[in-house]
Amino acid sequence: MYLSIFLTLGLLFGGQKFDSNKLDFAKRGDEYRIWVFFTDKNNSSLYPITKRAEIRREKVNNIEKPNWNDLNVSNAYITHLKRLGFEILNQSRWLNAVTINCQINDFEILNSLHFIKKIEPVRLAKKKKYEELSIAEENNRNFFYGASQVQMEQINAINAHSLGYYGQGVRILYIDTGFDLSHEVFDSIQVIDQFDFINNDSITSNETEHEFQNNQDDHGSKCLSVLSGFKEGQLIGPAFKSEYLLAKTEIVEEEIQQEEDNYIAALEWGESLGADITVASIGYVDWYNYEDLDGDTAPITKAVDIASNLGVLCVNSAGNSGDDDWYYVITPADADSVLSVGSVNADGVLSYFSSHGPTYDGRIKPEICAMGSSTYCIRPGTVSEYTYVSGTSISAPLAAGAAAIVLSANSQWTGMEVREAIMKTASMAELPNNDYGYGIINIINAINYDLQLQSNESEILPIDFNLSVFPNPFNPSIKIQLSGKKIDFLEINIYNLNGVLIKNIYKKNFLESSFSLNWTPIKNGSGIYFIRVNVNNTIIHKKVSYIK
Repeated sequence: MYLSIFLTLGLLFGGQKFDSNKLDFAKRGDEYRIWVFFTDKNNSSLYPITKRAEIRREKVNNIEKPNWNDLNVSNAYITHLKRLGFEILNQSRWLNAVTINCQINDFEILNSLHFIKKIEPVRLAKKKKYEELSIAEENNRNFFYGASQVQMEQINAINAHSLGYYGQGVRILYIDTGFDLSHEVFDSIQVIDQFDFINNDSITSNETEHEFQNNQDDHGSKCLSVLSGFKEGQLIGPAFKSEYLLAKTEIVEEEIQQEEDNYIAALEWGESLGADITVASIGYVDWYNYEDLDGDTAPITKAVDIASNLGVLCVNSAGNSGDDDWYYVITPADADSVLSVGSVNADGVLSYFSSHGPTYDGRIKPEICAMGSSTYCIRPGTVSEYTYVSGTSISAPLAAGAAAIVLSANSQWTGMEVREAIMKTASMAELPNNDYGYGIINIINAINYDLQLQSNESEILPIDFNLSVFPNPFNPSIKIQLSGKKIDFLEINIYNLNGVLIKNIYKKNFLESSFSLNWTPIKNGSGIYFIRVNVNNTIIHKKVSYIK
């Protein structure tokens, strides 16, 4: 019997569009939940993008209008699947894919369809819970910030507030379990829109008996309060004057099916509505191997990279696996464009649970740290009670709030430039490691960061020369063209966002008046790169985005 099953699976999947070794990852009882990726976007329609999103994108150089990511999934392909009896659960225009449920025999049908590129499982995930600590019976602190002063002082947010920066003008998408806004700290929150991607409605608080029994909106409400709350003398978040989009995506149970496609759908929704920053605490561990933490494997990681290339800064908890067998960060914290957040205590010492790096391909993780041990927040289900919680889930909103403040002070910056400023001015920026990353955030230093590369070299080519790099963003290669008067010497180097030399692609004396070459990343993941051109001892840097 086992031989018969093995042979059947081999016939279904051998040399086809689905790896039979991943079959169990997709199983949900008698059904299989899968991603179906399409080959193209033939006859696709445009998804509407808000003016605010267009303005944010304009800060990123040379984004094509409209962008390929703005094209919907082909309606013809969706119609074909529906005619075959498949229900479309979610769509991703960024990944050019849909999720469906199917039976084991359906794989043979799907493998035969010419417009399907590949099939991947929608994986299960388990989110390690934060720890709740007992609330103090009496708080003797009588400061304006109340018990939240410690977590705010550590990232230098109070000094930024004194300068008039509260996150105003910035729109933040929060992706989590749900949000109960009945607490007093939310009385002044500016919610622009909200959506429940679990129940497909606009209610992000608890609405079913099952959700009330499982405290569905508890986690999201606590995290949001740390970021956006305002109650003088009790709790003040770093970005209490930002605008908010709220997305309910994660089902709260002991060990559950947490769907990557809900997160991705929320990310695409928020980006189209003009989100400048996203923050989430979701992570995938149990059904990935360490080898998958390469910044290019998980669909959720790919979606974060796309959002980043569209000008959105994505903030994600690093994970709470520092004290267990997994140890490393979770997806999508492995993305090379994300700002992943570890946890420290009030004294700046790494929390025992905070996940570590490096990624499988050797990148430092997390990027930065904020206070995630005994962080002050609301007690959901009440209108005026507070508590302390611990976890990287609760340090991530502090980091997102820091980013919002920095963007308030530097509204012309892109998301990746805010990320760079935060990393390069953190407490351990000179000597980052795989425990603290670049260290604890310092908002004031980040606000005042000089975005130019740390160099005294000229950033402007003389008018005798013309340099162009295109397309940008690019995939699979970018063309570098230089023309002008006689070029005596030319050197071209590629650096990553951290200033590390990736590759020298050209260096020699050159006696012509024009030059052209293509660069194709081979082993490097998607993200931001700097092209450094030295022509006749004059230097210029070009920032480019690689979308893989």
